[in-house]
This record gives sequence, structure tokens and C-alpha cells, in this order.
Amino acid sequence: MLDFTWRVFSSTGNIDTYLLFKELELDHGDKPEMAETELAETDFPIS
Repeated sequence: MLDFTWRVFSSTGNIDTYLLFKELELDHGDKPEMAETELAETDFPIS
């Protein structure tokens, strides 16, 4: 779900989508460092 929300925000720039992403991130229990790593891997998948 985080991946989908981030992709929608990335393509639209919608601030509400970003806020939803941050809320989901907190609910998911991710640490900020982990989220950045996940986002980097989403943008540049490691094969």
C-alpha cells in the first residue's frame, strides 16, 4: 500500500496523497530510515 500511495504522489504531486502516505507509514510502524530505503528501491529497483 505504501508503494502505491507513493507512486500516486510521485506522479500527481497531490499533497493529500503525501499526507496519506505519511499516515500509512506511521501505522505500518516503519522507521523513517527504512521508508527512505524502500522508496529508493522503488525508484531504482535492485535486480
